[in-house]
Amino acid sequence: MSAPAPLVRRAAVEGLGTAALVAVVVGSGIQATGLTRDVGTQLLANSLATVFGLGVLIALLGPVSGAHFNPAVTLAAWFTGRRTGDGPALREVAAYVAAQVAGAIAGAVLADAMFDKPLVRLSTHDRWAGHLWLAEVVATAGLVWLIFGLARAGRAHLAPLLVASYIGAAYWFTSSTSFANPAVTIGRAFTDTFAGIAPASVLPFLAAQLIGAAAGLGLVALCFGRPTTPGKDQVLVPQVLDPHGRQQPAAPTRSTEESALTP
Repeated sequence: MSAPAPLVRRAAVEGLGTAALVAVVVGSGIQATGLTRDVGTQLLANSLATVFGLGVLIALLGPVSGAHFNPAVTLAAWFTGRRTGDGPALREVAAYVAAQVAGAIAGAVLADAMFDKPLVRLSTHDRWAGHLWLAEVVATAGLVWLIFGLARAGRAHLAPLLVASYIGAAYWFTSSTSFANPAVTIGRAFTDTFAGIAPASVLPFLAAQLIGAAAGLGLVALCFGRPTTPGKDQVLVPQVLDPHGRQQPAAPTRSTEESALTP
């Protein structure tokens, strides 16, 4: 097992990754609205850019920090590892979440700068409605269900493809266009463009996302139950990342998520 990167480096990677993700989301939204007035085409361009960008970022930075880029995922990783002690500690959670939020704001500012927009202009895009909050519960629950379900099933190596694909799909099947990320939600409040969200709409979105994260963990426990120990002839996926960014060699052991979600 390789040694984990220092916390400072992992937190920096989380901040940079989240900044890049928000820059992709906001920048592609600005580009799309400048090229066409058709809202469907704008959303298609925005979602495709996000799918490709997110997949690349997870594949590139996952080996260092685990590529959470999302406080809901970080908190879920802490929750699932709290009983075994091999999940992220609270100081790591605090460092990750702070870096993610700061990175998200920086990413929005960077996107605006690249398109010669005002660097900091709070969004006026109101997203205050019950059906949008429900959509955020659903989107976040599905995301957490997928991420931790993949780990439980020994398929974490598919995360770059499947997580990005899920977010792309959720752009279209949820009325909120699937923010599903508290840090990204906060960052998008700092840009008055296609991808923005009015500051007054942020808190209900954050609450819905946290509820969704809890529901997602419940779905993992319901669907996978108590994991069984593989036999000697079974091969687990090599180099699965734990919440600290360490690479786990193939061995008949359970991941942090698998251990903690056992009822």
